[in-house]
Parts: sequence; structure tokens; C-alpha cells
Amino acid sequence: MVKVLTDQGEIGISNAVFTTITGAAATNCFGVKGMAYRSMTDGIVHLLRPEAMSKGVKVTYNDDNTVSIELHIIVENGVNIATVCRSIMGEVKYVVSKNTGVEVRDVNVCVDSITM
Repeated sequence: MVKVLTDQGEIGISNAVFTTITGAAATNCFGVKGMAYRSMTDGIVHLLRPEAMSKGVKVTYNDDNTVSIELHIIVENGVNIATVCRSIMGEVKYVVSKNTGVEVRDVNVCVDSITM
């Protein structure tokens, strides 16, 4: 949980807020099929349903009150993966900062699969 200090008190922002905002921002980008989750039992990458997008996002809280975000995605066939990832990085950083007021230090995108 990140705590933001204001003149009127303290605001706590939970992990669920960051993962939900991140998942929504990433899946709205062109070329993204959805969030990915690798099963521990069989090792297969699964496309997550919209209500379970947060499983594809990991948030790390840094000592300087910033967050680092790692997300796992599945992209559509035929897109330029590097361009899609750069787009996601910028969009996630902007949307998370705008909605929470917390600075995002890093956004790391892992492409786990490509849909055919």
C-alpha cells in the first residue's frame, strides 16, 4: 500500500487500485489482446478475463514513494511488438500517475504470447 500525505491527512492506495488501473490502461492500447498469466501447474500462458486482469500485473513499492510496475500481456499477430510495448509503457505511466497522484518509476512489459 502506498500512503500519500496531504495537508488534511493520509491517503492509502491499495495494490488492487494499481493493478486494476494498469490492466485497464494496458488492454486499451492497440495490438494488445489481453493480460497474460502463466499457470504454475502446467506452465501454459492463459489469456485473462477482464475481471481477472490484475493477475497479470505486479506492483513494487519503492522507498522514494514511487511504484514500479511489471505487466504480462498477449499481443495480436502482425503488430510491431516494440512499438506496442512503448505505447503501453507511456500509457500506463500516464494513467496511473494521473489517477493516483503517485509517480511511476518503471513500467516493464513482458510479452508472454502472440495470438494467431
